[in-house]
Amino acid sequence: MKFTAGILKKPKKNSSPGQLWERVFRSLDAVFARNEDNIRGLHALYQKEMMDHIRSKKFLMILVLVCVTSYASLYGALTGITSSEGSDYLFLALYTTSGSSIPSFMSFIALLGPFVGVILGFDGISGEKSERTLYRIAAQPIYRDSIINGKFLAGTTLIFTMVFAMGVSIGALGLLCLGVPPSLEEIARIFVFLLFTAVYISFWLGLSLWFSVICQNAAASAMAAIGVWLFCALFMGLVASMIANLVYPVNNEMQALYNSYGNYTLELDINRLSPYYLYSEAVTTIMNPSVRSVNVITVESLSGAISGYLSLGQSLLLVWPHLAGLIALMLITFAGSYVCFMRQEIRAK
Repeated sequence: MKFTAGILKKPKKNSSPGQLWERVFRSLDAVFARNEDNIRGLHALYQKEMMDHIRSKKFLMILVLVCVTSYASLYGALTGITSSEGSDYLFLALYTTSGSSIPSFMSFIALLGPFVGVILGFDGISGEKSERTLYRIAAQPIYRDSIINGKFLAGTTLIFTMVFAMGVSIGALGLLCLGVPPSLEEIARIFVFLLFTAVYISFWLGLSLWFSVICQNAAASAMAAIGVWLFCALFMGLVASMIANLVYPVNNEMQALYNSYGNYTLELDINRLSPYYLYSEAVTTIMNPSVRSVNVITVESLSGAISGYLSLGQSLLLVWPHLAGLIALMLITFAGSYVCFMRQEIRAK
């Protein structure tokens, strides 16, 4: 038995480095081959959604709204910029200065930007359900997640393109009217401001897409998204103030003496749960270099401080948590819509 065991045993062959690399490349080719169909289906859905957005009436309405508000804010900034002629950052005033009765471009975007995201996403899935086209799309030889991924990617592409196009056009027209070229730091601050704006609007796109997956019709999806938008923009500050006054009452001078710091800090923390407040605080810090802090300013922090402007890097240190928070909110809303869509049953009616 020992003799036959020694005969039947086959010697092991040591794999050469070339064979190991060949196996690695074969496995990678297999992975790429499996993902090729997924990428091809995603690209087809992405092109379809882009064409649907561009050819739709709602996109024309959004484009007209954004153009009118942007150029109206530019006109207001040019009429009210005379008081800022001595500023070292005159070009930034095109985006932050308001006229006598016209808000600034930054204020317009903070209030109306969510409307753009809601309009682009409120009927993403519910509209397909009501038109009975979702089953036809899902019946195609594509992966199911390509549907929701294509809708979100197409919406974010339009948002980023629209935001940066309007920002550049306002800067170009302002340059022609002012005749003062922007500095490199001003260009960088405007770029960061537009990046914040695009991420902020993309959050509302993800939220409206989530409601579109949950709700059965587009009207309910739009009402839910608009309700969240109005609460964050109008009522969140009132709720934060009520909660802060209940926890740290400031009804008399003695209570105000002991509770004013805690009251303001709690109200600030609750307000920062709102994407509207988070975005407004971040872009105000970026577009106004004289803002030196986003927290409570005490007498101790002011002692020994040197007055002056912050550099772009220092301003980014103040607001990078805001950008991380907005990106996290955008990804959470998209992840919620993705999970809900993948768990839903698509049936032909």
